[in-house]
Amino acid sequence: MDYVSLLNNEQYQAVTCTEGPVLVSAGAGSGKTRLLTYRIAYLITERHVPAQKILAITFTNKAAAEMKERILKIATDGDLVTVCTFHSFCARMLRAYASFIPGYKENFSIFSEVDSNKIFKDIFKEMNISDEQTKDNFKHNISTIKNENMTVEEFVHIYNFDRSMTEFEKFYRAYQAELMKNNAMDFDDLLVNFYNLIANNSEVLDSIQNKYSYFSVDEFQDTNKLQYDIIKLLASRTQNLLIVGDEDQSIYGWRGANIDNIFQFTKDFKDAKIFKLEQNYRSTKKILDRANLIIKNNKNRLDKKLFTENDDGTDVFYYPAMSETDEADFVVRDIISKHNQGVPYHEMAILMRLNALSRAFEEKLLTYNIPHIMYNGFKFFERAEIKNVLAYLTAIVNPSDDVSFLRIINFPKRGIGDTSIEKISQIAITSKRSIKDVIMNCEYEVLPKPLKDKLIPLRDVLKDLQDNIDKLGVYEFFTYMINKTNILNSFDKENEQEYERLLNINSLVNSVREFEENNPTATIVDYLENVTLSSQMDMDDGNGVVIATVHGAKGLEFDDVYVVGCEEKIFPISRDDNDDLEEERRLMYVAITRAKKNLVLTSSSSRYMYGKREYSVKSRFLYELDLAREREINSNNFVYNKYQYTNTYKNNYNGDNMNTIKSNNNQSFNYTFSRSTVEKKNLDLSKLKLGAKVTHPKFGDGVITEISNNSSNHTVKIKFDKFGEKMLSLDYAPIEFKE
Repeated sequence: MDYVSLLNNEQYQAVTCTEGPVLVSAGAGSGKTRLLTYRIAYLITERHVPAQKILAITFTNKAAAEMKERILKIATDGDLVTVCTFHSFCARMLRAYASFIPGYKENFSIFSEVDSNKIFKDIFKEMNISDEQTKDNFKHNISTIKNENMTVEEFVHIYNFDRSMTEFEKFYRAYQAELMKNNAMDFDDLLVNFYNLIANNSEVLDSIQNKYSYFSVDEFQDTNKLQYDIIKLLASRTQNLLIVGDEDQSIYGWRGANIDNIFQFTKDFKDAKIFKLEQNYRSTKKILDRANLIIKNNKNRLDKKLFTENDDGTDVFYYPAMSETDEADFVVRDIISKHNQGVPYHEMAILMRLNALSRAFEEKLLTYNIPHIMYNGFKFFERAEIKNVLAYLTAIVNPSDDVSFLRIINFPKRGIGDTSIEKISQIAITSKRSIKDVIMNCEYEVLPKPLKDKLIPLRDVLKDLQDNIDKLGVYEFFTYMINKTNILNSFDKENEQEYERLLNINSLVNSVREFEENNPTATIVDYLENVTLSSQMDMDDGNGVVIATVHGAKGLEFDDVYVVGCEEKIFPISRDDNDDLEEERRLMYVAITRAKKNLVLTSSSSRYMYGKREYSVKSRFLYELDLAREREINSNNFVYNKYQYTNTYKNNYNGDNMNTIKSNNNQSFNYTFSRSTVEKKNLDLSKLKLGAKVTHPKFGDGVITEISNNSSNHTVKIKFDKFGEKMLSLDYAPIEFKE
């Protein structure tokens, strides 16, 4: 095989450097999977290394399968190479050497998070621990201990100032004892037990080292301390260890990934050869220029600069929207314009730091009948916290809906567990009543007094809500309900996942406000029906626009990428710690480098947050990218970056289709906005009048109730039979006039 012609010089040097430790710092889109695959093939075909002597560690089963498939195509005996994840390799070895592990048999079970939570629940009950924060802390501590490769004694000693440590140590030991009693390990135990096995048993370590002589690890920037300790020990005999990673794409610090492992490698393996893959095969020059511009601000990195032989491409574009609705409208109209120019929907992606921003884009894509896919996540109205909040509304308007009552009975958490819920359900079944009826009469039911004490506050809240539902408007009642149930205070704002759930609920509040503004006479029932019908619209045809968080999009690439919500407290999330800020910057770098041809970033001047509209501050990253300058907006003329752009911005897209932007040196370029002049060919605008009947493929039948005064902008308000009033542009919306 002609490796010289198949690889660039740096890739070739790394592939052929097979003996001793090697570090490859692989920039985004630089062909690291190709390097890993060809290196394994090179070992087999040129160095005549037996395939079964090679161990390749990946981070996902999908990546392992892809690498295995590639190896099979180019190397004889490629099927004999061990390619797997850390966890699957450890599980395999633990079963093979189970006789060396006290208390375990080779047929041990691997407990999922659900299985572990059942054990946690029992131990909490036995230890009389009811405080939810304490429970969360204890579970988090167990994971920390294992991933940091510590003993419980070491952890307790470090945090001995915490009064709960004595109780935590008992909890930890009880949990581990229960696992062993069940001949089971959790996911973290697979790593811990395997490390202890090879660290404390030279016979086992020798056996594995005799089996494998060459090691490689992909996505090394995402390893935690324990994973690094494992691979370091396995490769300690031959030192033939290749690690491939990109410190600039280390974005999983919140789940234990340790970027310092890359730098620690060069200390532990002092003779390591270092190669930098800086040639990018994915993006245009102008996209890479922005990527280099922002990531250079990070200090904790190896110095490298991406370059490409691809075309210059179009300029990276920044759009400062006035509101989240304006932002979504701009992005979706631009998607329509690009699609009209031939870009497939699946080659376009809307990326965001927080999935709470997705609602506005989902709704706008639905409005214009554009297929879309939520990648690695739930659609907005399918998220658990959203379903839980809406369950309160359903429970009030439909007392017979037991499913909704079961959702709210312990939301927010009030210490009512599965056993208690089962007792309540059993009473309802036996007496042929609803769950609501049992709750509302809880004082008189055959229930333990502690459970009655927990149900009475819920009963009082439900009675109060029932009394007020007909007295208040939809939005007023919804915000009243949010406050009355104390839902917002049940989330920990310091926890990123909890904070995202809180923002999701905030976005839900905004959706109610928008619905009432468009449908002033609507009721709670109307809103719930609108939500239900909207969420059931199946737009996932496999060829849709991708909506994803940046975390979810890592490893993916698209022709056109829209990075939205570029504001302080959103992207980046408010951070005080410099290490956290560097990770946020790496997230922006990852987002930028997903784009192959076109990149657009957006922000909003204000967002509806926590029950009111708040002004937003542009992300510091926009300034680092040289895409925005402070205080440079003046009436209809505003300047951002080096470019001066004049349009009828305040009139919401009522200008020409093509905008010419001039830089300070008077060079100009064109950017086509989504105000495409392409109209529906079969749309007869002579029928456009108040009261005209129309139909929409998703929203059904409706009547035009308002027409924009601007003749060039065919924007109308339509009152749909089932979805209320919506503002739509006839230039884009799939509207047909009815006879």
